[in-house]
Amino acid sequence: MRRRLFPLAPHGGVFRIGWLLLALGATGCTSTEDPPALTRMSQRVVNGTDAPDDGAVVALVARRTRCSGEPLTLLCSGALIAPDVVLTAAHCLNIFGPEGPYEIFLGSVLLPAPQGRFVRVSRALRHPDYVPETHAFDVALLRLATPVDISPLPLPEPARLSLSPGTPARVLGYGDTKDASAPAGRRRQGMLAVREVSASAFSAGPAPGMSCVGDSGGPVLVSDGTREVLVGITVSGDVACRTEAVNVRVDVLRDTFLQPFLSTLPQPAVPTLEPENLCRAACERDADCPSGLICDAVDGAPRRCLLPALQQGDYGAPCTEDAACGAAGLCARLEPEGDEACRCFTPCDEVPRSESGGCASAPGAALLGLLAWVLPMTRNRRRVRTTADSSASAS
Repeated sequence: MRRRLFPLAPHGGVFRIGWLLLALGATGCTSTEDPPALTRMSQRVVNGTDAPDDGAVVALVARRTRCSGEPLTLLCSGALIAPDVVLTAAHCLNIFGPEGPYEIFLGSVLLPAPQGRFVRVSRALRHPDYVPETHAFDVALLRLATPVDISPLPLPEPARLSLSPGTPARVLGYGDTKDASAPAGRRRQGMLAVREVSASAFSAGPAPGMSCVGDSGGPVLVSDGTREVLVGITVSGDVACRTEAVNVRVDVLRDTFLQPFLSTLPQPAVPTLEPENLCRAACERDADCPSGLICDAVDGAPRRCLLPALQQGDYGAPCTEDAACGAAGLCARLEPEGDEACRCFTPCDEVPRSESGGCASAPGAALLGLLAWVLPMTRNRRRVRTTADSSASAS
């Protein structure tokens, strides 16, 4: 029996636990204690050691919506291959889809208290030949909203790389250690030995380290004689995390998948709507919206900028906690970090409007949507509308 290094239901569907965890963080009246499942999802490489100096190894987390009392949801690991590009596993995007809300964490300690920084993901792209059932080409690229000042992992040059059985390799990630006493959410490293090499992947065994749940998307490094290079991305292995790890080869991705993405410049910045006027200002496309919010219509209303977990609303004065936003207020996270990242959120509907057209009070917890369900429904509506528009144009 094989395992993915990201939790899946017994019949191949993604566990809804990830959705529940994010929903718990997005709802105003829930407990702020970390759910037990978070610890299981975010421990460290088996039989490995801490890796504090490997700054280009990152964690993929669900975008946080609250500024206090929200547990982090670790999804996977990843490898920085350019100042604004991360390579990870395609199945790490299964819960929320490529258009979902993601952040990257840069730092050696994520849990229990993050020691590092977060950067929002502005775009995600799965490999076009990805096959979920076999993990063929199980890779995805993430474009960061802002570049980071960290040296990326070097890509292999085929002429200088020898990947054969017995080759020692170093695996890194934030995944399970199979050790209940080990602290959770730390970047960790371990040694593997290459066993078999195919045209697009290679397997490795413990030497004595082993990748495990939560290490998906993490890098596998091999020396090319002068330096370590990124030769693989962890994608699956045996259920017990003891005997085998399967990794997609990076060298076969370089010319057809990685370089085209790396050579494509990010979309130029364009003026966006003011966060405090989103209830009044209509949008036409996602690029009109600040901070990675999406432009969509809810229940037939005009298209507005929204964060699906919170729906349509205005982002007002900076805050640090819910109490600063009124008796029933919510201090929401508009950006991953910064002096004005957290702002008092007020939904457009359900509350009175002020004379200026904004919202007059902050929301109660019952008004908050659940991201895990709202985002897929919102995106489905957009796809249906797009298909209908295309059909009408064609006819």
